[in-house]
Amino acid sequence: MKKHLLIGAVLAGSMTAQSAYAVDTVQVDGSSTVFPISEAMAEEFGKKHRGDIRVTVGLSGTGGGFKKFCRGETDITGASRPIRPGELEQCKKNGIEFIELPIAMDALSVVVNPENDWVDYLTVAELKKMWEPEAQGEITNWNQIREGFPDRDLNLYGAGTDSGTYDYFTAAIVGEEHSSRGDFTASEDDNVLVQGVANDQEALGFFGLAYYLENENKLKGVPISWKGSEPVMPSMQTAGDAEYQPLTRPLYYYANKASVEEKDYVEKFLLFIYRDVNKELISEVGYVPNGQRVRAAALRVLNDREVGTAYQGSEVGVDVVETLNRKKHY
Repeated sequence: MKKHLLIGAVLAGSMTAQSAYAVDTVQVDGSSTVFPISEAMAEEFGKKHRGDIRVTVGLSGTGGGFKKFCRGETDITGASRPIRPGELEQCKKNGIEFIELPIAMDALSVVVNPENDWVDYLTVAELKKMWEPEAQGEITNWNQIREGFPDRDLNLYGAGTDSGTYDYFTAAIVGEEHSSRGDFTASEDDNVLVQGVANDQEALGFFGLAYYLENENKLKGVPISWKGSEPVMPSMQTAGDAEYQPLTRPLYYYANKASVEEKDYVEKFLLFIYRDVNKELISEVGYVPNGQRVRAAALRVLNDREVGTAYQGSEVGVDVVETLNRKKHY
């Protein structure tokens, strides 16, 4: 009997010691595009709450992140596109209510190899010609895109099909989300795409602006012309001024409502992101900070615990404040 009591006391003491050192953890996963923001915010937030709260950040892609989130495995998932109807149904099936929050603006950069001396700009129509499903096995040479382009192979690199970046790009360029040729080099890891284009003179690729800005010495950005406009180069300024179209988009966090309400440290992390001082941090990692109107509208949605999504799928050229004020569906 004494032996059993002693073992019980040791176990109780061990559990007490473990709980004394337990750290509240915010679990974030999702988009590779949103990842640099999450990583930077987690680091700064961790400095402020060292020893008390930590933030773990995963990298499953937008689609992979939603799978985990809708199973209740994470508190927050980053997304470079709105939640899809099928993902929404999965969340509903599992009783996961969520709050949809814009955290920054992004642009999708189109890039070529620095030794490419024939592309000075591209039109949306030319990009569509490259990427539409009908191009598979047919459009394989640069001289098929524009008269005067050389007789050289066209090698395409882009975000993986589980990526919100892929979804937005196809919606904006091809005209239908998740619709493109399949014979391109795809990856959920944007750094793989950067290296691919940087080492292939005949390559063209697309991915988030942050990865282009980090690697300008390895890549050549391509100005884009839309609806007959003058070609516009992807940059922080052109994305912030909504001049770079149609490849400028909002980035989102989806927060589990139960996590926000039951774990005060999850809400603390979300509120931390909207601090005015963090605009500089968002810029440093290559994204465009939300303006005051967007932040105010997002904080209202968070404070009101407004659940659901404003979208029925990806939209091109959205007014973020208008979407925040829409009636949500869940």
